[in-house]
Amino acid sequence: MTDPLISARELRVSYPLGRSFMGAKPVLNAVDGVSIDIHRGQFFGLVGESGSGKTTLGRALLKAAPITSGNVIYRDEERGYDLQTIKGSDLRDYRKRAQLIFQDPYAALSPRMTVRDIIAEPLEVMKLTRSRRETDERVREIAAKCRLNLEHLRRFPHAFSGGQRQRISIARALVSGPRFVVADESVAALDVSIQADVLNLLKQIQRDMGIGFLFISHDLSVVAHVCDQVAVMYLGQIVETAPTRALFARPRHPYTSALLSAIPSLDRDAPKTAEKLEGEIPSPADPPPGCKFHTRCRFAQERCRREVPELRELAPGHRAACHFAESFDFTRAAAAPATA
Repeated sequence: MTDPLISARELRVSYPLGRSFMGAKPVLNAVDGVSIDIHRGQFFGLVGESGSGKTTLGRALLKAAPITSGNVIYRDEERGYDLQTIKGSDLRDYRKRAQLIFQDPYAALSPRMTVRDIIAEPLEVMKLTRSRRETDERVREIAAKCRLNLEHLRRFPHAFSGGQRQRISIARALVSGPRFVVADESVAALDVSIQADVLNLLKQIQRDMGIGFLFISHDLSVVAHVCDQVAVMYLGQIVETAPTRALFARPRHPYTSALLSAIPSLDRDAPKTAEKLEGEIPSPADPPPGCKFHTRCRFAQERCRREVPELRELAPGHRAACHFAESFDFTRAAAAPATA
């Protein structure tokens, strides 16, 4: 396999909480020791509950959130950057190569700008074109890729539906020719009937432009549709990562199993019951000792309360952070009644 487009090792993003007159200052660890590789042309899914650190991780990979420690290396066929130390002209160049698609297409677009100006803005700010004619040619080219008509370029955002607005947001993110794109819940605000159209558009763009996507979502059924690789995040850490088919066929972490059990099925005869997770996700400012998931895990034992599990490889490309990943079949166990 080729070298990854973007590689993170033991990445941490921490925020101080107030002041402390005695002892260490309290710290919120939004991302706590994450290591992932995303390759060019790969659709990499990141899932987890709200508050698990998904958005913070995505922004750290874009150098839009401060990196406290660890290494993040970006490398394409032309340039390479260490995001821990990048600044100045290198950071400006990285902004051309790494872009973000926002979640809410209604809030992401200025109501005072035409669609043409919205899409052209990155080109003008980054000085990527030398004339208005060149800018217009690039805008028309990317608009066509995103299935926008030329007549749309003269209109304002209020004239469009949610799906059309998201295609405008996608065009703006792609107009600078990025190699890496973070799509943060980019279909969550859309109707189900529109989601499939936008997802198919992103897959087509991935194939045509060879872009590496980090697709952040809480909807595993959407992830199953578009992603090649999936990482499951809980309380700032990756607890499982695997190729999509392997993860859905046999999850090796009880948290992943619980998330998969909540996917609704169209088969009314399927004997499937959602596994209920007791309690709320703990605060990242005061995480539990040992395995962070043990306070909500029905399989937790004393070892889980004392020792932090290692994210280890269980099968080719399939890693999980659970002491008992080899011992339990969580898919089958989820259907069994809980024992005291």
